[in-house]
Amino acid sequence: MRAGMTEIARTKGGTAVAMAGVLSVQNLRKSFGGTAAVDDVSFEVARNEIVGLLGPNGAGKTTTINMILGVLEPGGGSITIEGIDLAARRTQALERTNFAAVYAPLPGNLTVQQNLRVFGLIYGVKKLSERIEVLLEQFDLLQFRRTKCGVLSSGEQTRVGLAKAMLNRPHLLLLDEPTASLDPATAREIRTRIRDFTTRGEGGVLWTSHNMYEVQEVCDRVLFLSHGKILLQGNPKTLPAEHGKATLEELFITVAREPLTLERV
Repeated sequence: MRAGMTEIARTKGGTAVAMAGVLSVQNLRKSFGGTAAVDDVSFEVARNEIVGLLGPNGAGKTTTINMILGVLEPGGGSITIEGIDLAARRTQALERTNFAAVYAPLPGNLTVQQNLRVFGLIYGVKKLSERIEVLLEQFDLLQFRRTKCGVLSSGEQTRVGLAKAMLNRPHLLLLDEPTASLDPATAREIRTRIRDFTTRGEGGVLWTSHNMYEVQEVCDRVLFLSHGKILLQGNPKTLPAEHGKATLEELFITVAREPLTLERV
């Protein structure tokens, strides 16, 4: 069930018990030099849901993700992860979170195993050696365990980055262009692994991408950002027709070039 931030998780003594969803962003703001990069943005990510955060370059996607990661301090609004306020209890909130992006590769002078061990120690992963072995197998990295990350192909580095992102069994996974520059076969494999992550556990995913085919295939819901504001949101399979467009890519282009025409629809 995807009913926003509050879900009916189970019944106890005949009484429904509410359980917080994965992520709630309320009235989020951030400005740089007087220019609003994120302007009163609110959205949620439920358990077992993949939400696409879409928009042209400069729309505010990466700034939003960096605030959720605690890298940037919001200028206003609130962020809660599984009901935990990020501003008040940063460590507890972020220990449930992880991140991967092709533009943020792991240290190239460390081997795959060394990278996973270093980050596992940072995250305080219990039974770390066992967890690393599971991830090496899961992401087809066993043969690269002693290979330095800097000499791996882009697809191999992406798999290592995702293995790192899964180390602490996150309940919130933030993916910023996770399949950019990958060949179609590797990108499809990555999409399948992320879909499995959301359907088999309790986690949710916030996913940015410029690949509208990928978004339509993997995302349950999409949010279109334009000039720091959420302009549109809905099911990626039906949203284009709702705004008179044939495809999600056509809708994306309109958001990038003519957002005012959509505001009037």
